[in-house]
Amino acid sequence: MSYARLLIMTQLQNPKLISSNKSLDQANSIRANNKSIVFTNGCFDVLHAGHAYYLAAAKAHGDYLWIGLNSDSSVSTLKGSSRPIHDQEARAFLLSNLECVDYITIFDEETPISLLSQIQPNIHIKGGDYTKEELPEYPVVKEYGGDVIIKPFLPGYSTTAILAKLQSS
Repeated sequence: MSYARLLIMTQLQNPKLISSNKSLDQANSIRANNKSIVFTNGCFDVLHAGHAYYLAAAKAHGDYLWIGLNSDSSVSTLKGSSRPIHDQEARAFLLSNLECVDYITIFDEETPISLLSQIQPNIHIKGGDYTKEELPEYPVVKEYGGDVIIKPFLPGYSTTAILAKLQSS
């Protein structure tokens, strides 16, 4: 059996990977137990220490950390035709093996607005150096009563910098 096929088989049995069809039921179950959901999203194309730091910091804001993972087609739209480096199954597999990650849902759109509307997390966390009001998803989160928190990136760690370093060597 090839490594890629093994990875896919593992994902099919991965309890952390929740389809968008089942995300509402899972979110409702969490809320019924008076637990909080922290949501973040991204490509997580070349997983690095900055991602691990960011995700652990996000998890500290609630009981469950839920990641909206950009699909392969979504990553290509956002980052260009040479991306993703790793397919969505490999990215989901790596993320699911981080202790701080509780759930992952792969989505096809450029923004997680639809998924956020469905899950309605208590807190939506984004990494970066902009204001929450600049986020396209901010009005949706605000409308259902959630909060948005911007977490700064860990200086010196970014997928763009890693890829640039690889291309220059």
